[in-house]
Amino acid sequence: MARKPARETSQTPPPAKSNREKIIEAFLALLADKPIEDIGFGDIAGRAGVALSECRAEFGSTIAVLGAHLKETDRRVLAGEDPDMIEETPRERLFDVLMRRLELLAPHRAAIRSLMRSARRNPGLALALNGFAVRSQAWMLTAADIDAAGPRGAIRAQGLALLFARVVRVWLDDEDPGLARTLAALDRELARGQRWVGFLHDLCRFVPRCPPRRSRRRRYEDEEGEEPAAA
Repeated sequence: MARKPARETSQTPPPAKSNREKIIEAFLALLADKPIEDIGFGDIAGRAGVALSECRAEFGSTIAVLGAHLKETDRRVLAGEDPDMIEETPRERLFDVLMRRLELLAPHRAAIRSLMRSARRNPGLALALNGFAVRSQAWMLTAADIDAAGPRGAIRAQGLALLFARVVRVWLDDEDPGLARTLAALDRELARGQRWVGFLHDLCRFVPRCPPRRSRRRRYEDEEGEEPAAA
């Protein structure tokens, strides 16, 4: 009797990426190599391996593709909420949320650098990016349990968008695995925002100090073995 072949262990293949995901990934890959103004949907469709008609079905412009990527980044930051941060001060919670965002953006540093270069010479693009940033930062404030509603919330979100942009410029050139310069820049900017903009001040006055917890700040510092130097 013929011997039966050994049964192969079946493994569940990863779910296939949607056309939307393929388009966003292709756009980011192209953005890492060229300015956004030089990227067309023909390039994106070819890179993504999807029909041009599918690109049109999903997006109306390259700016819309960028917006979809930022919205997904927001979603992933919000989904990664750390329950250990609940009793921390608002400033420490916001620090943790923004570092979580930078961790998610890390694979796309080249694309972000390209985008920031284009924004410096294109006021229209800069305005569009600011709109995206303000919406995202309103969610980041909410994730840190800081009120982002109403006119005052809008001012906080705009201030945080500008603050985060300054931190990103430092982060783009921070090759230290512990991100010492980035940690110091974010700490400095949050302190400045608290003093001058006042978007945290009213909350910090009423939140008592809590026992230290293992926040992202401390995790990075533990990896380096020392705290980042104050700037």
